[in-house]
Amino acid sequence: MPMYDYRCSACSQAFELLVRSSTVPACPHCQSTELQRQVSLTAAPGTSQALIAAGRRAAAREGHFSNYSKADRAKIK
Repeated sequence: MPMYDYRCSACSQAFELLVRSSTVPACPHCQSTELQRQVSLTAAPGTSQALIAAGRRAAAREGHFSNYSKADRAKIK
C-alpha cells in the first residue's frame, strides 16, 4: 500500500494516509472525501560515508554493536 500526502478541501488539514487502490480516502479530521493529493517529500538515502560513520558512532554510544565485526568493535572502544 502506498502512502500519500493529502490536504482536505473542507477543513484544510494536511495528513498522510496508507491507501489501497480499492478504497476512497477520507479526511481523518472531518471525514470529507474532497481531498487534494500533495507531492510527498522523499528522503535521500544514507549512503554518504559521513552519515554512515555518524550513525555508527550513535549506535556505539547506545551500546548497539551487533552489526559490527570484531575488528570494527575494537576500533570503537
